[in-house]
Amino acid sequence: MSSYPESAARLVERMAEAATADPARAVSFQGAPGANSHRAAMEVAHTCLPLPCFSFEDALDAVTEGRAGRAIIPIENSQHGRVADIHFLLPESGLHIVGEHFLSIHHSLMAPRCVGERPAITAAYSHPQALGQSRIYLRTRGIVPLSYADTAGAAAYVADLGDPSLAAIAPRIAAELYGLEAIEDNVEDAHDNTTRFVVLAREPLPAGCVTGPALTTFVFEVKNIPAALYKALGGFATNGVNMTKLESYQRGASFSATAFFADIVGAPGDPAVDRSLEELAFHCKELRVLGTYPLERVRG
Repeated sequence: MSSYPESAARLVERMAEAATADPARAVSFQGAPGANSHRAAMEVAHTCLPLPCFSFEDALDAVTEGRAGRAIIPIENSQHGRVADIHFLLPESGLHIVGEHFLSIHHSLMAPRCVGERPAITAAYSHPQALGQSRIYLRTRGIVPLSYADTAGAAAYVADLGDPSLAAIAPRIAAELYGLEAIEDNVEDAHDNTTRFVVLAREPLPAGCVTGPALTTFVFEVKNIPAALYKALGGFATNGVNMTKLESYQRGASFSATAFFADIVGAPGDPAVDRSLEELAFHCKELRVLGTYPLERVRG
């Protein structure tokens, strides 16, 4: 908690105390109170005890160590793409995906209150994702983007600095929590801006408990031979399984070990899914299912 700005650290301490008293109800998230991940946690579980964590690793460790029952982590944004490092962190955590949630993202420009005429805003602090989602807005106004660990933490930092020429880009609730003035709302460049979150737990959902449409997420690494990926994915086409996500990322410094992160519609136990995964495994050096969980939003 010492890494948070002072005004945020006080809120974090109170929320951590509540979560410690009832860890089963705690949902860990990365960021300071008022961050979009905080909003997502409350939407997924209205009666949860939100547990702020300074980094994604801290949020995942809170579940691994039993300090929280679940974690909620952003995985991709409709405007700015995938969240950095998540593809490495999720498999390494040993946790299982048990749900997904889509959150509409709306950013506000906020700054310390001032007496008299407000000076021009010269710079704005925020998480790199939020800065990227507001890139055009900032550039056209000559506001310098400055990176910070999270959106709400940036708001708390600006509040502690007290300089009315410095602003933060964060959810509007952060202005209320840290006593800032919301200068302008909806500063994101695309108003359909949406972030997909995944919910993680120590144990997977029991087999067969997802009765409606399901999504299965897995990571795999194909053998380093010609056409390996083409052959590995062929089973999904021949079995009629819809793959809604496929992203590659590098493992190690050799740049020869390419891993893939994928989502398919369906669940193990479905014969078509089982045949597809069996064919995939035949062409892979490694295959690991990260979770099967209810589909919150129909793809396509």
